[in-house]
Amino acid sequence: MEPNALPALADSVASLMPRARTELAELVAFRSVADPAQFPRSECEAAADWVAEALRAEDFQDVALLDTPDGTQSVYGFLPGPEGAPTVLLYAHYDVQPPLDEDAWHSPPFTLTERDGRWYGRGAADCKGGLIMHLTAVRALKERGGVPVSVKIIAEGSEEQGTGGLERYAEAHPGLLAADTVVIGDTGNFRVGLPTVTATLRGMTLVRVQVDTLEGNLHSGQFGGAAPDALAALIRVLDSLRAEDGSTTVDGLASDARWDGLQYAEEDFRADAKVLDGVELTGSGTVADRIWARPAVTVLGIDCPPVVGATPSVQASARAAISLRVPPGIDAGDATKLLAAHLESKVPWGARVAVEEVGRGQPFRADTASPAYTAMAAAMRAAYPGEEMQTAGQGGSIPLCNTLASLYPEAEILLIGLSEPDAQIHAVNESVSPEELERLSLAEALFLLNYRASKAG
Repeated sequence: MEPNALPALADSVASLMPRARTELAELVAFRSVADPAQFPRSECEAAADWVAEALRAEDFQDVALLDTPDGTQSVYGFLPGPEGAPTVLLYAHYDVQPPLDEDAWHSPPFTLTERDGRWYGRGAADCKGGLIMHLTAVRALKERGGVPVSVKIIAEGSEEQGTGGLERYAEAHPGLLAADTVVIGDTGNFRVGLPTVTATLRGMTLVRVQVDTLEGNLHSGQFGGAAPDALAALIRVLDSLRAEDGSTTVDGLASDARWDGLQYAEEDFRADAKVLDGVELTGSGTVADRIWARPAVTVLGIDCPPVVGATPSVQASARAAISLRVPPGIDAGDATKLLAAHLESKVPWGARVAVEEVGRGQPFRADTASPAYTAMAAAMRAAYPGEEMQTAGQGGSIPLCNTLASLYPEAEILLIGLSEPDAQIHAVNESVSPEELERLSLAEALFLLNYRASKAG
């Protein structure tokens, strides 16, 4: 890196922050939940069009809306660099989680709102902010002499749904996303101000289980006590997924691995997770063991009558959505089979049970000794004065990582992003730190310079 590169790039990134806020507000305004049962498909289409126009405005070539097999669109663009320069793929996704209870938000979820030094809105950190980070880094480099590498950008349209559209599209078009290095902008620092790359991701399987016991609901006074209650049966099945201390217990699935590396103090985790006073954490081992190295089951939802309007009935049918996170070393397909077998074996009273797989993604482990990590460490050291880059795990899943690793085994894959604990991604009142957006945009720009120099050398 040239001696004057850091202050010049820092000035450029700082000058671009008002534009970053404006554009993030425009992106957040799209209600781009990739589930037409919840929001119109047109919202995702409009967000995809916005991304495509943003890429064209920065002189990206071959900009395209890719119709992926799950019925959504990913956006692709290519910015050629100097002759002989390496290619870096920058990833983000523009689809978001549903806002949940909109009344619980302190400001409208699809209106970017500044409060207490943070910008609030669904997708502000996960992961529309990641796309703005990529654009800001590219723009800063263009202002200071040009982008030193060839850049591909891919913005996925269904990452939060786990339906695998982009993975299958990439497999069918293996040359499209080929790159020397991939920067996945969908994770986050261990905490604000501590630069972090993510070394591992847990994979995920998502299933729906349905229990049926009767031809139809029955009056609980007339039949209750002998008629098999499907909701009660489902509750027993779901309870079998956890031990007394809350540890995940799926028959045949190992759950005793240890995490070696950066640790997560229990008091910090309680504060980050906003655990209520007096409520215990679940599981055993260190917090890092539990959230980065071991399987974790979560009941995402149950179809049953709401309390308001409930009638005195024995339920004939009940259904639940279940997520199982699996760490590196466990195949997500094998975990799905074990989970299905467990659920089927735990149903009481001979009730009928059906298990349907909805989504799946493999776990991922990065090679942190690769040259790209050295280049990123230097970039983060410069962007975060006085701090060294840390490596951590993440409990979430990014299925595309394994697809890219399989398609391009020589490519280096780095995971960074804006989803630090205060961001509260997937929850109400999601937010992003503008300071983190500025520092990580600078770090990414510096990384592209460092990486080009390392490949030239």
